[in-house]
Amino acid sequence: MSGLEERIGYCFNKKSLLKEALTHSSHTSGKDSNERLEFLGDSVLSAVVSKHLFEILSTQTEGHLTKLRASLVCESALYGYAKKIGLGGEIMLGKGEENTGGRDRKSILADAFEALIAAIYLDGGAAAAAAFIIPFLPDAETLKSGKLTAGDYKTVLQEIVQRNPDDKISYELTGEEGLAHNRVFTANVLLNGRILGTGSGGSKKESEQRAAREALASIGYETG
Repeated sequence: MSGLEERIGYCFNKKSLLKEALTHSSHTSGKDSNERLEFLGDSVLSAVVSKHLFEILSTQTEGHLTKLRASLVCESALYGYAKKIGLGGEIMLGKGEENTGGRDRKSILADAFEALIAAIYLDGGAAAAAAFIIPFLPDAETLKSGKLTAGDYKTVLQEIVQRNPDDKISYELTGEEGLAHNRVFTANVLLNGRILGTGSGGSKKESEQRAAREALASIGYETG
């Protein structure tokens, strides 16, 4: 656990809180698992992210802030944060979960990350929890960039996805029709092989841009 403390830049006064945060229900009878901490951590995370976005994005609407917060605290985002600090290698699992890839299971890592937030909150207070959470979020300039402009969609989507090194974006051309001087192309953008958006245009490049725009909209980013 000392290695994890060093990586996250926080040393626990009550080591029992850290141990509880790292204990999956498959490892114990249930009462000593991290599930209760996960419940609290979810609320602490939401409050910290909400306050941060409220202060940084002073001109944005409630709807935009809500969508942006959702993309920053969703399971995929939490999984990415957990991977950055090597949380999977620290979780205490039962043999069944251990043998079936539990250390890299998205739900387990996301839940453990929320439990870790709660443990820090209980051990060091709200300021310590905020200091732990905020470095995982996009920088202020990225948050302030506002609505995306045409032509930026593929670049912005790639920047968002590459925050989690395990996620891969790819594009595939799925359709081509019309006369030679008036062709219409259709493309999909895929995240780890799963379709995230579809778009059509007068060129392959345009269809990919529109697919990326749809993908961004689907995860709560305003695209103008």
